Amino acid sequence: MHRVAGGLIAGLLLLAAAPAMAESPAEQISSFRLKHGEVRVVRDSTLDRIAMDQAKAMAAKDDLSHDALGPFNRRIAPAGAGRAAENIAYGYDNFEKTLGQWIDSSGHRKNLLLHNASRVGIASAKNASGKRTYWAMVIAGDYEPKSKGKGKDKKDTEPLVAVKREAAPASKPKASACHVKLLGLCI
Repeated sequence: MHRVAGGLIAGLLLLAAAPAMAESPAEQISSFRLKHGEVRVVRDSTLDRIAMDQAKAMAAKDDLSHDALGPFNRRIAPAGAGRAAENIAYGYDNFEKTLGQWIDSSGHRKNLLLHNASRVGIASAKNASGKRTYWAMVIAGDYEPKSKGKGKDKKDTEPLVAVKREAAPASKPKASACHVKLLGLCI
């Protein structure tokens, strides 16, 4: 009997001494989203890379800026998402505190609750002195392909786009009969 009780006590001590399994950043974001009526998100390697590039660029410049590596719409384009948002921060060494900071900010909170988001990328990088941690989170959704249903309007078959896309450059500029173009007028 003493052996069983001793084993039970030893097992309980091991469980109590073991650190609690912390939720991953995606699980933390998903928990927050579920409490507010949105769906879970999962980590995405493309979004992780986009977030890491942004975090590293901010850390290298020691500057908190959405444009540290260029405009967001260009950086997010490789993900192929219909809608996306980005949160950035610096200061905290752990994600849990950074997430709390974003939750307490209305604009960042809105991004965390991006409707139809299904994927997320999260990264951090330290500046050259190692004293400041920069964070970037990219959340995205609406990955469904365009529907090809018959009898639908064009507007019904195109995905919702919350991120402005850059237009493809024209192959050759067209010859113009204008000799002088001033304020958009041909003279």
